[in-house]
Amino acid sequence: MHNSAVSPGHDRSTWRASFFARLNRYANLLRGKWWLLALCVFLGSGIQGGRVLFESPSFVSVGRMIVSPRLSIPEGSVYTEELSNFLGTQAALMQSGIVLNRARARVAAQKPDLAMKPVMLKVSVLLKTTIFVLQGTGDDPEYTQAFVQSCMEEYVNLKKEMRTQTSDTTVASLTEEVLRLEKELRKTDQELVAFQSTNSMVMMQDQGNSAGNYLFALNQRLASLTSTYDLMQKLTLDQNLERQQQPDGGFQAGSGTTVQPAPGSGEPSGSEYLKAKQQLLVLKADQQDLGQYLRPKHPKMIAMGEEIARRERLLDIFKQQNAEQFQDRKSMLAMEIQSLGKDVREWDAKTLEIQRKNAEYQRLKGNSQRIQALYDRLLATMQALDVNKEISPESVTIMEKASAGYPDQSTLTKAALIGGFAGLALGVLLLLLLDRLDDRMNSMTELQELFDEDVLAQIPQEGPRRTKGILNLTHSTNLSPSFVESCRTLRSSLLYKEETGARPKTILVTSSVPGDGKSVTVANLAITMANTGSRVLLVDADMHKGVQHQHFGIPFEPGLSEVLSRKLKWQDAVQAVNVANLFVIPRGNFVQHSGELFINEITKQVLKEAAADFDYVILDSVPVMAADDVTSLSPHVDGVVFVVRAHQTSARVVRAALDLLYHRQVRVLGLVFNAVRATSIDYHYYRYKDYYKTYPPAQTAAKR
Repeated sequence: MHNSAVSPGHDRSTWRASFFARLNRYANLLRGKWWLLALCVFLGSGIQGGRVLFESPSFVSVGRMIVSPRLSIPEGSVYTEELSNFLGTQAALMQSGIVLNRARARVAAQKPDLAMKPVMLKVSVLLKTTIFVLQGTGDDPEYTQAFVQSCMEEYVNLKKEMRTQTSDTTVASLTEEVLRLEKELRKTDQELVAFQSTNSMVMMQDQGNSAGNYLFALNQRLASLTSTYDLMQKLTLDQNLERQQQPDGGFQAGSGTTVQPAPGSGEPSGSEYLKAKQQLLVLKADQQDLGQYLRPKHPKMIAMGEEIARRERLLDIFKQQNAEQFQDRKSMLAMEIQSLGKDVREWDAKTLEIQRKNAEYQRLKGNSQRIQALYDRLLATMQALDVNKEISPESVTIMEKASAGYPDQSTLTKAALIGGFAGLALGVLLLLLLDRLDDRMNSMTELQELFDEDVLAQIPQEGPRRTKGILNLTHSTNLSPSFVESCRTLRSSLLYKEETGARPKTILVTSSVPGDGKSVTVANLAITMANTGSRVLLVDADMHKGVQHQHFGIPFEPGLSEVLSRKLKWQDAVQAVNVANLFVIPRGNFVQHSGELFINEITKQVLKEAAADFDYVILDSVPVMAADDVTSLSPHVDGVVFVVRAHQTSARVVRAALDLLYHRQVRVLGLVFNAVRATSIDYHYYRYKDYYKTYPPAQTAAKR
């Protein structure tokens, strides 16, 4: 055996083969023991049917209820039920303990003359409908009818009580909520009245509008003055004077009008300063032009210089005066900005206070309106609930009253079916138990799972209709091609067996118990060996019931028993048969103690000499568990071929026989799986029958 790791693919194929082999085993078991299942089903159905026949008859009463329609009116839609599993919930409620107990009490009150009997109630829903079918089964037909009718009526009464209880509970809860809202509404109204008594909302709204407008104007004026002041801070004196000369360049006073210096006043205006500055620039330009033609001490140049000096002094005076005026204007703007900022803060506080009071008023008013709306809605709901209790129809009403009790004809059928299924289950359990107790092998996969020895070949089962009981390859025209090919496979397995050492020349064939087909296997193995051109000697070592002389049509004596008894030489016991290169030594006369003959030295000597004269010596021996002949003879041969019969040989017996051989240091070459059914899952020769047909040469080439 190989010790290397097995690949996952090999594991999957092994598992698949084992699985299908197990299925095939169960199929064979079912084909062989189907009568056991039929018997169990028959007994189960008969027992259950007989029990029903001998019991008192049962009576059935049937009533129907239906989901009633509802009118779509506001009052009728106040009370609703959960619809996700409505039908199942109602069916469970109809079979609940409270409904059944009330129904029994109702029957006892209405019909005291009826004795109480057990009634089994079953509720079902017709497919694709909302119709409930209530079926009661009991011993008394009259009591059963009354009980089913009472169940329907008590169910309706229970639903009314549930609706009334739910409505009353809801009304009580709504009443508590209405009372709480009424207190809150009263408190809110009081707060609103108290607020209105201290604040005139009409005047407050007018004041809020006026204050907002005035505050907006103040903010605009403050922003304008602040912008002007910031600009005056950033510009130079000359830039401010030039800006002042623009049409809208005057400075804004507190009243919002542009402030300009009064014409004709004692103070020079910015225009005079700019005019004097312009004139000075003109004089300097004229002086520069004259300087190109006149000398500096020329009277005109001197007079021009004096005039320029006088103009410069006048310009300085104008500049100083305008700077003082400009600084006064900035101080005036700063004071006005400060005054406006104070006014803005005062009016901003007034406006915020007015807005806060308006917001408080709106909050009190909105809270009062919200509570009032909720209060009115709850009052309307309470009124609708009171009306709904009176006008809401039942969700499920009685469609058909309970029918008169009639004999239950389905009881016998149901009992027979139940008994049949129980018998079938018992039969399956018995089959599984038999399978566990049966260790006979049905397929090659099972054989390989139970034994580590190599399987040399599978030989198919051949019926007695072929060759009149003689399964000999000399009659190959009467044997199936698959049988012949299997025998050749056994020969090839022995010839090309992957082993170290010399190829075995003396081969003993045995089995665990009689009837495994070892004698036929030995004969056919010898024939296939001889067909290869090898000289083969077949020795019938079964001196109890050897049949090799019958297979080849020769007398059974003289034979091996005479050779081992030293009555003649082994060469004189060899007989030729109608197979080329094959010779047979029959068993000879019956010997009482053949095991002692195999222990003698003569046995070893005969085998040694025969192995020298023949290419192969094949021995047919007694089954291991039938006599001690094999355990005495097998140590003298090169190897043992062990035959196992499918569907017959016990795995425990095979293991015990192999252990006996191993205890005597016997070399087991492998197993032969004999009498395999052609339909076995692991047997494949029969699937390729076209290869066994005989064709003319031309057709043979075409087939290939």
